[in-house]
Amino acid sequence: MRTHPGVIVLCALLVVNATANCLADQVVFKNGDRLTGKIQTLDGGKLKIKSTVAGEVSVDMKDVATFSTDTPVDLRTADGRTINQAIVAAEQGQVRSADGQALPLEKIRRINPPKSAWTGSILVNGTIARGNTNTEELGVKIDASLRRATDSIDDRFMVGAGYNFGRQEDPDTGEKNTTTDHWFAQGKYDRFFNEKLYGYGLAKVEHDRIAGLDWRLSPGVGVGYQWIESPQMNFNTEAGVSYVYEEYDTGDTNDFVSVRLAYHFDKQLRQNVAFFHNLEYLPSVEDISDFIITADAGMRVTVTDSFFTELKLEWQHDSTPAAGAVDDDLRYLLGVGWTF
Repeated sequence: MRTHPGVIVLCALLVVNATANCLADQVVFKNGDRLTGKIQTLDGGKLKIKSTVAGEVSVDMKDVATFSTDTPVDLRTADGRTINQAIVAAEQGQVRSADGQALPLEKIRRINPPKSAWTGSILVNGTIARGNTNTEELGVKIDASLRRATDSIDDRFMVGAGYNFGRQEDPDTGEKNTTTDHWFAQGKYDRFFNEKLYGYGLAKVEHDRIAGLDWRLSPGVGVGYQWIESPQMNFNTEAGVSYVYEEYDTGDTNDFVSVRLAYHFDKQLRQNVAFFHNLEYLPSVEDISDFIITADAGMRVTVTDSFFTELKLEWQHDSTPAAGAVDDDLRYLLGVGWTF
């Protein structure tokens, strides 16, 4: 009996489909539901799986009973181990590696983390006014960071620099007066002792001609605690000791050893909107009335994968400013930027 070609093709498709389903990764939920596809990543308690039916889905690990993969994945545990094997489903709350190691879900920190690489952004802001007021203002800021989390090292590098310049023309004389001339550069290194606790070292130098500050240097060391670290939210607090040295354009100087208290917070409010806030407090250990507070808060709106807009408020309070300068500086910045 001769088999119709269409039957052969149909059988072949069924075999291919069955094979694909057998090879698919699978996530089993605590309520008994199952989701098949390809597990992409796990970070910050969110497991991403790409399904042929539902597309890319992000689920909370607290809802997952167990899961399995048909190919090896790069898995990192909370105690610093790296496992590169296929994962086998087990009893609720656990999985097993292909070689039989039992892995509680609560101890799995990441799956397929991104390769260590520098990431960051370049932000440009500026205004030009013509008419009754003739002003030009321009600012640029660069931030970059490197996060490494392997079985041998867990640390973070952060560097940044920025410059803001502005001037205004006197309508009577035509003379242009500088209204803003401020720059800074900083670097910071965090070394994690465990998943949350880390030690840090940092240094920052800045200049503000309008405030009469030739330069301020503030290196410091201390410890920090990473309460939350995820793509959706980050929050850490820090405490340590810093040394502050200020030199003014009058030739006077001011220096003191200070306690350093700081925190950073950012949260993804919507898919393309994020809020961020930073604060640093440097009070002198000898005279608490001599202190510096630096803070900012803002919103970043992602327009494309690499293009964003940002609105930010910057505030700095120096309780002992240069002679003739005020102790508060406030800046409102609106700019556009690119991520890398």
